[in-house]
Amino acid sequence: MRELPEEELQSATRFVFLSMAIVVMEQDMKHIEAGGFKIKEPYLGLLAEMNDHAENERRQLRTRLKKQNFRIIPIDKDDASSSFLFCCGTKEAKRNYFNPAIRKRVEAIIQEMLTKALPAYQHSSAVNTGSGYRASNGIAPSAAPDST
Repeated sequence: MRELPEEELQSATRFVFLSMAIVVMEQDMKHIEAGGFKIKEPYLGLLAEMNDHAENERRQLRTRLKKQNFRIIPIDKDDASSSFLFCCGTKEAKRNYFNPAIRKRVEAIIQEMLTKALPAYQHSSAVNTGSGYRASNGIAPSAAPDST
């Protein structure tokens, strides 16, 4: 068997870690919904926006990998590591990942999704709450009544 090209392998590993990040974000949303948060909506909205970005990217990766008849096969998982076999035609690559390294990569993807989602979420929440409103003179309205 021949080795997979590095670009294809990077796409496949990104798909695997992105899928793991989506699972983590979905679990976080469930914890927030069930938790003792007084105001849950901002957290859930931001996580939903992050999840949307991640799912869109994963969908694009899945389409690209399917066109190449790419398969990702989980081989083994224990307390210390996880192994995957990446196959494409007659090419294949087996990769072992140390579980703490997987955690770091998933955390980096979540941070990346946060930076992508935050501007969109801030814009949509400003539009929905009116907090983005500025008077024609550029001064934000005050919550305090006028003392005149």
